[in-house]
Amino acid sequence: MKCYCVVNFREPLQMLDMAKPTPEGSEILISVSAAGVCHSDIHLWEGGYDLGNGRTLSIKDRGVRLPLTPGHETVGVAEACGPDATGVQLGHKYLVYPWIGCGSCPACNSGAENHCSAPRCLGIHRPGGYAEYMIVPDAKYLIDIGDLDPSQIAPYACSGLTTYSALKKIGADIYQDHPIVIMGAGGLGLMCLQLLSALGGAGAVMVDIDPAKREAALKAGALAAIDGAAPDATQQIIKALGGSPAYAAIDLVGAPATTSTAFDCLIKGGKLILIGLFGGASQWPLALIPMKAASIIGSYVGNLQELRELIALVKTGKVAPIPITTFPMDEADSTLSLLRQGGITGRAVLVR
Repeated sequence: MKCYCVVNFREPLQMLDMAKPTPEGSEILISVSAAGVCHSDIHLWEGGYDLGNGRTLSIKDRGVRLPLTPGHETVGVAEACGPDATGVQLGHKYLVYPWIGCGSCPACNSGAENHCSAPRCLGIHRPGGYAEYMIVPDAKYLIDIGDLDPSQIAPYACSGLTTYSALKKIGADIYQDHPIVIMGAGGLGLMCLQLLSALGGAGAVMVDIDPAKREAALKAGALAAIDGAAPDATQQIIKALGGSPAYAAIDLVGAPATTSTAFDCLIKGGKLILIGLFGGASQWPLALIPMKAASIIGSYVGNLQELRELIALVKTGKVAPIPITTFPMDEADSTLSLLRQGGITGRAVLVR
């Protein structure tokens, strides 16, 4: 089979011919239909995360080995099963939950495999969806999508799940009564906005430095779209909220400038959900955190139950689709490069 792999960090993805895997035990072999291209794939391609102050977190130190087949937003057709696999219908289309843990630690035993300290995530620690075929370790990680469009559904495994989990951390009692702030109007931001609407939210003020993405946010129903680089961005955001600071903000970028602006927008007792992995070091005056009684919550993707809840919500038809641009699988490298350059509005998906 053909795989599109990171062979060396910061070098073009290479097409490698590998043996088509045979499922063993409880494994399932899926034929990949669609694979989302995510900003996290850029960090994998780069080989690490910027921790600020000249420090970098190397993904080699987190168990990632090359060559790596990326792709953690995957929809495919179940083609074959290992002898111990149950609950799978061959020929059906499934969305794959990729955030797989060790299976035996307290986090995994509690259903929070995404918090496992010895992860085995697909597309990060194990081969992912930038390929013709992929092995899924157990049927429990497959969610039947019926007749839904694979290219529209694939991003829910990361961008959808990540934003859905963040909204749950805010709580319906907040987001249904008060508009929130969303830092970043790219694929995650537009996804978050649509999920917020489907969940009965009071709306969101979107913040982005890219005019095209701000325009996309307004077309998608944002209450306002603010240029985060404006000197008075915080004042503009609060004005767009109706004159009162935000009860909650979600930072989908995770850069010093965005986290600082999001924090400054919070009301006393407000919540900041930090998702983005752009990197750098925080610039908050520490005394303001207790004085503001702020909750700063890191949120890493979401758990399997949350993804099942999310797809159930999508199947109701309440979630409006976000812009999706599809590319052939053999354009994986150029698509990832285009995403690095900021050339994608919405989400990019590789299809076969």
